[in-house]
Amino acid sequence: MIGWPRANIFSRVVFQAALPIVGSAARRERACWMLALLLLVGRAGAQSVPETTDLPALKEMSVDQLMNVEVTSVSLFPEKLSQAASAIQVLSNDDIRRSGATTLPEALRLADNLEVAQKNSHDWAISARGFNTELANKLLVMIDGRSVYTPLFSGVYWNVQDYLLADVDRIEVVSGPGGTLWGANAVNGVINVTTKSARDTQGWYLEGGGGAPASDFAAVRYGGTLAPNVYFRVYGKFADVGQETLADGSGGADSWTSRQGGFRLDDLRSPADTLTLQGDAYHDRDGLQTGGSSVSSGDNLLGRWVHTLPDQAEVRLQLYYDHTHFLDPIPALSLPGIVAAPAGILTDDLDTYDLEFQHRFWPGRYHHVVWGFGYRQTDDRNVNAPALAFFPADRSLNLYSGFVQDEAELRDDLFLTLGSKVEHNDYTGFETEPNARLRWNLTPANMIWTAVSRAVRTPSRVDRDLSEPTPPYRVVLRGSDQFAAETVVAYELGYRTQLGDRVALALSTFDNDYGNVRSTSITPGTILPFYFANNLEGETHGLEFSGDWQVAANWRLHAGYDLLREHLHVKPGQFDLNAALNETADPRQQWSVRSAVDLPGGIEWDAAFRWVDSLVTNSGPTPEIVPGYYELDTRVGWHPVPQLELALVGQNLLHREHAEFGAPGPTSVDIGRTVYGKATWSY
Repeated sequence: MIGWPRANIFSRVVFQAALPIVGSAARRERACWMLALLLLVGRAGAQSVPETTDLPALKEMSVDQLMNVEVTSVSLFPEKLSQAASAIQVLSNDDIRRSGATTLPEALRLADNLEVAQKNSHDWAISARGFNTELANKLLVMIDGRSVYTPLFSGVYWNVQDYLLADVDRIEVVSGPGGTLWGANAVNGVINVTTKSARDTQGWYLEGGGGAPASDFAAVRYGGTLAPNVYFRVYGKFADVGQETLADGSGGADSWTSRQGGFRLDDLRSPADTLTLQGDAYHDRDGLQTGGSSVSSGDNLLGRWVHTLPDQAEVRLQLYYDHTHFLDPIPALSLPGIVAAPAGILTDDLDTYDLEFQHRFWPGRYHHVVWGFGYRQTDDRNVNAPALAFFPADRSLNLYSGFVQDEAELRDDLFLTLGSKVEHNDYTGFETEPNARLRWNLTPANMIWTAVSRAVRTPSRVDRDLSEPTPPYRVVLRGSDQFAAETVVAYELGYRTQLGDRVALALSTFDNDYGNVRSTSITPGTILPFYFANNLEGETHGLEFSGDWQVAANWRLHAGYDLLREHLHVKPGQFDLNAALNETADPRQQWSVRSAVDLPGGIEWDAAFRWVDSLVTNSGPTPEIVPGYYELDTRVGWHPVPQLELALVGQNLLHREHAEFGAPGPTSVDIGRTVYGKATWSY
């Protein structure tokens, strides 16, 4: 699942993650006390308006209506997409349904401002504006306000970020720094997944399907009421996916199975208060090319209270608990004449307790202020393997944060936003992440925005505590207690326009300056062990374009194009074993075109064509090129009755298989053509 960054002279270790559904009584008790506090504060009340926008189907919306969809990821308060001073794209529930996606990473291919590459049957590399390496670590991902960015290696385990996609209201994808509002690690972008209120998912929903290569999936959800204006839903889903093919024609041994279930409760009895309680549990088993399987399981519990004050002011308090456990077979590490360590099992247990408070209000006619604070505690416990270890094996970390942001109306068509977040972490102490944005509404249909932002990626346990292998074997690669936070200062300029109610265009450009980027150094005198340092710096720049065209009442086209240039280099007088190549594996260009057509007789036809440029990967002794590729996905859906949908989906139809990521070679994984059928029934 994760290819650990190593020196080029020795083989890569594949690291996998997993979590058990059951946790200790002590952990459960702490989580229950946290949520009990929230219940006392919230008084078991809820607002009469659901917290997510109930969007009509895509075919019922004009481009003008789409641009008026409200988003919250840019400023933490609802604003029209057309007025958001950021490079943001919104994937609606209907976009996801019509794409034929069965997993969250597949759905994210719809976002033009992301780089999405499938590594194997169950693993993905996803980033924004570059740095999409084996350990892509500069993209913050949240599901209903719960961060799924792991502090173990600074990234996302995409194989276990799952949900019933039919219950996803929207996905907001912001490219560019978001540290002022979202904190450390929102360096190059933010993905914010918002699920529907339980009020909007009443009744039964069932889905199932399968196809070739061997894959089967099924899900069920039921929503009901516990009392007047108190709504709930429960769901469960299952997937069994076959292996991909290696470049030499053999099987990739990467088949996987996944089970997940959960619930959500929304209490809407009070017009001034909202109370939401939700949780999930999952179990995931992934086949490994190195042999055996990793097992992932986990559970989480989240509570949120929202209180509406006069004049649309709002107070929000959120608490969540997240438990994860993984068990991963680590292969033997053998380097003749240098080191030899036997195979073993690495396990990791992580408990996260998170509290967040926010308050937004209007201190005057011309100002809109949002401020808040938060606290997060993570308890991480490892059982080390001989070839891969963390020292200390157990570590507790604390994160304190506070932020304030003010949007000021300078005149009727000009708005200035200033803000900053201050965080204190146990590794590097205080970190500041300021932001300034200017929005100019040239006309009601034309808007220019510009921004200057600073964001940081704070160290993870990989950066500080890693040891490969573990003593008494000779250590070849280790973390460093001097590893500092990586930084970026981003300069952005964007333009958004609507040409009538049929055409909408968005263009953004950026120039990012990075400092203290991760490098691999050598120990003076002995060479080994290699260790992580901050000896790289550089810049990236590029542009992102997206456009929507309502060709006819029943036909919409969407197009997107990304251009990226990366220039990392070693700081003067410093050293990097990988010559500043190990942190980048990104295409210079990519573009896509999507078509959505509604045909007579309740038939839908969707098609998506994409082209991805070649990329350079540095996973072997010398940099190698993953060839560019073009592919076609399509879906035909039929509604014989309103409650029933039948669909036939084809993915990667233009090639039997193609590579998307990783070092080329006989054992590299190729992503194959997939065809499957799906049936859904709701009532």
